[in-house]
Amino acid sequence: MQRELDYFTIEHSYGGNQDWFWDPMMKIGGCAALTACDSCIYLDCYKGTKNLYPFEKTALTKKDYQRFGMKMKPYLKPRKNGVDALDIYIEGFGKYLADQGCDSVRMTPLSGTEKASKAKEALMGQIDKGFPLPCLVLKHKNPMFKDYVWHWFLLTGYDTAGDSCMTKAVTYGEWQWLDMDELWDTGFEKKGGLILYDMR
Repeated sequence: MQRELDYFTIEHSYGGNQDWFWDPMMKIGGCAALTACDSCIYLDCYKGTKNLYPFEKTALTKKDYQRFGMKMKPYLKPRKNGVDALDIYIEGFGKYLADQGCDSVRMTPLSGTEKASKAKEALMGQIDKGFPLPCLVLKHKNPMFKDYVWHWFLLTGYDTAGDSCMTKAVTYGEWQWLDMDELWDTGFEKKGGLILYDMR
C-alpha cells in the first residue's frame, strides 16, 4: 500500500531549500528551523491552522520563504552541536507556535532507540492522519544515508509491501524513497528519532 501526503511547491521546489539562504549559519545548520518552516506551511495549507506561515500561501515564493526562515531562526537557532535532540526541536518550535497564538498543535517524541517496527507504525499512522513527520538522523553507518547525517528533514509518505516499508524523505527541495528499516538502523548509540504531530 502506498500513501503520500499532498505537498506544496515553492517556485518548482518540493518544499523549502536550505541552499537558498545567504546566512551561513542557516545554510550550514538551519535544517531544524527549516523543518519547522515547512511544517508551518503544511499545517496552514492542509490542516487548517492560521498564520503559522505569515506570508502569502496561494503563491509561495523563495523570497518569502527566506524571510520566514530568518524569523524561525531564533527559535531553533543553529548551534555548535546542532539541534541534536528531539526535545530541543519540541521546545523551540513549541515556543514559536505559542508566540503565534497556536495551542492546537501537539508534538510527541519517538526516540530512535525504539524498535523499527514502532517507527514504521508511527510513520503509517501519522501519514494516514495527514501529518508529515520531522525526522532527525545523527550519525549513520550506511554511506547511502550520508546526505541525511546530522540532519532534520520531513517524511511525507510510505509504501509497504510485505514486511518492507519505504518512506518518502523530503529535504533540500527534493524527495527520495528510503528503506525505513535501514534509515532507522543507524548503527550508533546516540540516536535521533521522529516527532509526531497531532491537533487538539
